[in-house]
Amino acid sequence: MTRLNDNFLKLRAGYLFPEIARRVEAFSVAHPQLAPRIVRAGIGDVTEPLPAVAISALHRAVDDLGRRETFHGYGPPTGLLSVRQAIAEGDFRSRGIAVDDDEIFLSDGSKPDCSAVLEILGCGNTVAVTDPVYPVYVDTNVMAGNTGAARAEGGYEGIVAIPTSAATAFAAEPPEQRVDVVYLCSPNNPTGTVLSRAALERWVEWARRHESIILFDAAYEAFIRDGSLPRSIFEIAGARECAMEFRSFSKNGGFTGLRCGYTVLPKSLQARAADGSRHALHALWTRRWSTCSNGVSYPVQRAAESLYTAPGRAQTRQLIDFYLGNAALLLAACEGLGMRAFGGVNAPYVWVECPAGVSSWQAFDALLTQGQLVVTPGAGFGRCGEGYFRISAFNSRANAEEAGRRLAVLTAATAATR
Repeated sequence: MTRLNDNFLKLRAGYLFPEIARRVEAFSVAHPQLAPRIVRAGIGDVTEPLPAVAISALHRAVDDLGRRETFHGYGPPTGLLSVRQAIAEGDFRSRGIAVDDDEIFLSDGSKPDCSAVLEILGCGNTVAVTDPVYPVYVDTNVMAGNTGAARAEGGYEGIVAIPTSAATAFAAEPPEQRVDVVYLCSPNNPTGTVLSRAALERWVEWARRHESIILFDAAYEAFIRDGSLPRSIFEIAGARECAMEFRSFSKNGGFTGLRCGYTVLPKSLQARAADGSRHALHALWTRRWSTCSNGVSYPVQRAAESLYTAPGRAQTRQLIDFYLGNAALLLAACEGLGMRAFGGVNAPYVWVECPAGVSSWQAFDALLTQGQLVVTPGAGFGRCGEGYFRISAFNSRANAEEAGRRLAVLTAATAATR
């Protein structure tokens, strides 16, 4: 019989968000009269329409495909040159960051890129993640064979967890031990924490000293409004020798339905082969894309390119400002109820401490059943996420305001049990 990849059997039953969907569906079936009242503030999916420039670009690109003289078939697997130029110039060189056009690799999003990179890194690398953590970093390493079995108390053998806590506002510091690969996310999903320039400098110095690689997830960088905070790891001297960066148009351009993102992989980033020789990852990443993909669709690339025009920049800023406004409302609602909260500033997520004695899944269930509000339980993000829940600012303004009001059911229910 055909062999399967046994690593998939190590995965814990149910990815976090399908489990949330299952519980919401079960509640809706049991209480059909309340189902229409449900406000979903759990998953980080956008709600607002695409920027007008992107819609126009999509129409023009489709028209191109409808005429023989402007038709486009297979494009470069790593992305159209004009799009890569727009990204490199608009996101990096205009801000004094040295990134070449061909160091930009377009894809269908940062989430698949975080997985695909494992194809060019050897199986058996020691991998570190912060805790709490975006579950994709962990699960993709389980699938790739970089972990042992699941631990009863959470996590997996072989994964180095870097605990964070409220004491440091959930900012991660480099571990004392050496690891081969570490995932960093800033602004962080789920906690909303943004690493300072000094913190990133410590990470880069640590990675260079240990010859480690930082996989830097900057999917939410557009939400950073504080000019003192770094929006790219490549703002830090020496990062080109130890890091690659993942970015996405899902949130700043509302592309969750279109699917487009990109990776920045410097030509100077290297790793060692089994024989000890050093090799640049850029050529291997290029080969990987040339072998496994025919690239992002032409209309979607043109839509992404449009975001770098002057009108595109203005429209994406308005979109980000809208979601930041939601985040501010949610943060204010938490603080008004006396709930300790993090994030919500320079980030689209609010990370909320549960009332004393209430677990994250208990908080989830109480908010769903008593307030018809869906949040994300912190336990789904790791052991250090227990005792917290995440609220997403990706919603309509009316829903964000309603979510803020419905949080009161959690504090009221807790008070009633005392």
